[in-house]
Amino acid sequence: MALSKIDVANMLTGLVPNDNTIRRPNSKPIFFNGNMAVAQRSTSATGKTSGDYYAVDRMNMLITNIGTYTVAQETLTTGNAYANGFQNAFRIDTTTADASPASADILAVQQIFEGQDVQMFKKGTANAEKFTLAFWVKSNKTGNAQVNLFDNDTSGNRLVGATYSISSADTWEHKVVNFPADTTGPFDDDNAKSFIVEWFLDSGTDFSSGAVPTAWEARSNADRNAGGALQIARNTANDWAITGVQLEVGEFSSTTLPPFQHETFGDNLARCQRYYYQVTGTGKGRFTNGNFFDENDGDVMVPFPCKMRAAYALEASATSDIMITSVTAEADCTSIALDTSLSLDAADVRFTVGSDIATIGHVSTMILKDSGSFLAFDAEL
Repeated sequence: MALSKIDVANMLTGLVPNDNTIRRPNSKPIFFNGNMAVAQRSTSATGKTSGDYYAVDRMNMLITNIGTYTVAQETLTTGNAYANGFQNAFRIDTTTADASPASADILAVQQIFEGQDVQMFKKGTANAEKFTLAFWVKSNKTGNAQVNLFDNDTSGNRLVGATYSISSADTWEHKVVNFPADTTGPFDDDNAKSFIVEWFLDSGTDFSSGAVPTAWEARSNADRNAGGALQIARNTANDWAITGVQLEVGEFSSTTLPPFQHETFGDNLARCQRYYYQVTGTGKGRFTNGNFFDENDGDVMVPFPCKMRAAYALEASATSDIMITSVTAEADCTSIALDTSLSLDAADVRFTVGSDIATIGHVSTMILKDSGSFLAFDAEL
């Protein structure tokens, strides 16, 4: 069937028609990396006992004194999620259990958003929009679990929650969860931490002794996991995985939900690189150039594929993984650091090598020595 001019225009602008003529106000997915395809840091991180970003980009772990985990990008080859176009998932496996978490312990997964990326919800206005969160989920545990939305901007913060149920163990199930609009407190229109989507997997009583906040309220930690019963931390047989996450403006059901917005891998990667950009080793391939200030000190410029969100931190596998070459010689780095005048378009990386290999003004080339080495720039929320 040929597409009409209206259909073509809708495709180009992100307005997605279906039987109910659904029109999205966003041309790109609101949720980042919802198909879990981008994993710049690694495809698996083992022995994790504290919160951070591991494996899949933009998926942040909260782990506070509640066991040990492997966090991974899982490759899918069978199951309902795979049959619906998803080949990767974000997966957590409990490797050291905590059978009786202390009251303040947390195990949760979050994605954190800039305020300027969620303005389409019109939060804090008379025209505030409802939220729909949809995702594929799988666990060896069945029962209810809680997912929350946070407003990190309004005084006292704002929270709303809902429960979803895993009906069958080890089976991919699709969930559609609705949240009400909020006419109190707008999201700040800036690049700071503003809005959070949070899946609770286990906790102590400090986070489960309240009630599920089905209406927006001032944040109460006691309500954040009041409806959760998965208790993923309690046994080493436990796991939880998610993919196909989409966040939509408005209220939808499983039959009216707009289709998942599949991006090209390149577009998906570029959106993730605003928050974290990693360059990996190339086996003595040339990486980037600069100049020597004296015999063993200099800098190189690292251009970014897109503008970074904000000031970033420098990470590296090890300074010994980085080699600097001059016109006539080469040596391993003994230290690296960022120049204090940060640019969001490129990084000025200062280095020192262990021997005199150049004269002032010589061209310097930075080389990552093997496939396990990396240099990274972190501007995550």
